[in-house]
Amino acid sequence: MAADDPLQATARIALACLDLTSLNDTDTPADIERLCRRAQGPCGPTAAVCVWPRFAALARSLLPPHVAVAAVANFPAGSSDAEGAVRDAAAIVAAGAQEVDVVLPYRDLDAAPRLLTRVRRACEGLRLKVILETGELQADALIGLACRIALDAGADFLKTSTGRTPVGATPAAARLMLQAIAADPSARSRVGFKAAGGIRSVADAGIYVAMVTEILGAAAVHPSRLRIGASGLLDDIEAVLAGRLRPAGSATY
Repeated sequence: MAADDPLQATARIALACLDLTSLNDTDTPADIERLCRRAQGPCGPTAAVCVWPRFAALARSLLPPHVAVAAVANFPAGSSDAEGAVRDAAAIVAAGAQEVDVVLPYRDLDAAPRLLTRVRRACEGLRLKVILETGELQADALIGLACRIALDAGADFLKTSTGRTPVGATPAAARLMLQAIAADPSARSRVGFKAAGGIRSVADAGIYVAMVTEILGAAAVHPSRLRIGASGLLDDIEAVLAGRLRPAGSATY
């Protein structure tokens, strides 16, 4: 495969923007140690690892400064319990992580502004990614409303999904989210987009890379504005960069 092959170019972008994720209920410290080793593989580092709050301090201790640690809050249920979400965020801050991925209470959008505002306050200085769970919201109007709530609360990223529901990232939902970012003067040059849920191949990732380029511009194709959350995608990235095409791994969150 030629060095300038478009699929390899996409694989390099996907690697640089990858949030390598392990959010299994059965995760152990040994699993997180393996995850952190994989995040520093032979093809280069990922942007971040994403783990449960209880493993954030361990992950931070195992990774170099240039690989961020993200941990989840209000995950995966997206409840309306603001106190619980704030406790999660505070634990993530105390662990020394850099990023909080919080699930918006998508079943109760009336509760979302207060919950997100409190979480934003609790993790001031950290990157806040708000998970909309677009596959459950479904309707364009509801996805648009969720985007507005998250942006108004100070989100640094809009994220599609937890990966725990039947429908994860979709191009249709991604377009709505990116358009919401682009339409907001205070967000269009600052807020990023994260696709997560069901992304297992470089070709899958390429759909979102192209969409970010189209709507937010080429400068947004950078870890500061684009993330791809996945656990199995790294297998396919490494295969593509090594020149040995094969089916992507089937692992999910």
